[in-house]
Amino acid sequence: MRKAFIQTLVSLAAEDPRIVLLTGDLGYTVIEPFVEKFPDRFFNVGVAEQNMTGIATGLAEAGFIPFIYSIATFASLRNYEFIRNGPILHRLPVRIVGVGEGFEYARAGFTHHAFEDLGVLRVQPGITIISPADFRQAQSSLNAAWNLPGPVYFRLGKDDRTEVPDLNGRFALGRTQLIGSGSDLLLVTMGSVTANVAKAARLLSAKGVEATIAVVSNFNPSPAEDLAALLASFPLVLTAEIHYTVGGLGSLVSEIIAEKGLASRLVRCGIKGMPDGLSGSLAYLYEKHGLSDKALAETALKELEYAADPK
Repeated sequence: MRKAFIQTLVSLAAEDPRIVLLTGDLGYTVIEPFVEKFPDRFFNVGVAEQNMTGIATGLAEAGFIPFIYSIATFASLRNYEFIRNGPILHRLPVRIVGVGEGFEYARAGFTHHAFEDLGVLRVQPGITIISPADFRQAQSSLNAAWNLPGPVYFRLGKDDRTEVPDLNGRFALGRTQLIGSGSDLLLVTMGSVTANVAKAARLLSAKGVEATIAVVSNFNPSPAEDLAALLASFPLVLTAEIHYTVGGLGSLVSEIIAEKGLASRLVRCGIKGMPDGLSGSLAYLYEKHGLSDKALAETALKELEYAADPK
């Protein structure tokens, strides 16, 4: 998603001179198209993410639209107080770009794994949060949100090739995007794990289970009304996210079920406990945490079997 995002940003910057890009000494082989075309609108502040956020806040106050770029854990957690007291408090158009959702920096270990960034930012009502499912949705979401009046957090995956079938880059703030129309199971997903969810749906279909996939791509505004209408039609719902199951998508769906008094049974798939220090390939970590296509399909079948006979 990173390269598609930067390519779109270059096109937007060509039309609007207010757009500037800052990096915390990261993003090489990705940000060069912007640097080469707009060298006077690019600032490498070094390994100083909090200072970068402060500079961006000042630039936004002066009328610019700054994008700050870093690894997701650094962009969100290291910067948290500065984001809260700067662009959120003052309602300024700073765009925080966090790269490497979940464990996409797989072998770098826990310090680089973003398992709580969506949760900690979601509790701040003054920031829009966008987590695209693939590179095409990264492009469409940037086109939709680059000029919003307040701050935005973009959580980007590193995969610039995989495209979620039948999503076609569709994006709208505060809305879900549906794939399929199965009535046996609702799969609610966010971010690049959506590709695995789509594969899981095909595995389920081969076993006679037809699912609907609801792609949630943003919080604040969250698609609560869309989800409430969908949840009311499904007795069993699975959420899938590369995030702790507390605070993110699973929590949002839980809240809607509770507040609306719905009868849906919810199974949350994601990171469920403290990491054990093991690292490895992305495929290994997907499988380990039950987020591979096969693991998701197996979980769905198991839960459907339980729903049919809870004994």
